[in-house]
Amino acid sequence: MDESAETRQRLSERIDQKQRALRSYLGRERPRRNRLSNISVVGSALAAMLTAGPAVGGTGFTEAVRGIFALDDDSVVWRFLCLAAVICSVAAALATNFANSHSLADRVSAAEAANAQLEGLQLSLSFGHIAIDDAVKLYQQYVAQVAFVDLAPSQ
Repeated sequence: MDESAETRQRLSERIDQKQRALRSYLGRERPRRNRLSNISVVGSALAAMLTAGPAVGGTGFTEAVRGIFALDDDSVVWRFLCLAAVICSVAAALATNFANSHSLADRVSAAEAANAQLEGLQLSLSFGHIAIDDAVKLYQQYVAQVAFVDLAPSQ
């Protein structure tokens, strides 16, 4: 094997290794991103719904709920609705802040883009449509965008 073919092979293996690390990262972080996003949306919607009943229906709403659940006082209805709305609102705020504090959506998007770019680079490299020096430069550019993803340990 000549030096050029050996270098091409080593770069190809390095690309494969980085893609495995990216796939592993995405396998962990996509569900986490989706979960936090869903908690945020559902929590906000529930908080709004819990406050909408009394806001729209007024005392008629709370008296109806009191009657359905056979409660002694309609203030229990208000307390429950307020407490549930606060809990849902806090859950939504926490989920949003957890996602934003770690730039989770941005990182997942960057990892997806880098993985696609590396796939294209791997194809160009495999078919010999790119010079080694150019391929190395592109590889460096692509992995710099996802420096937060460590290479997976060798299996």
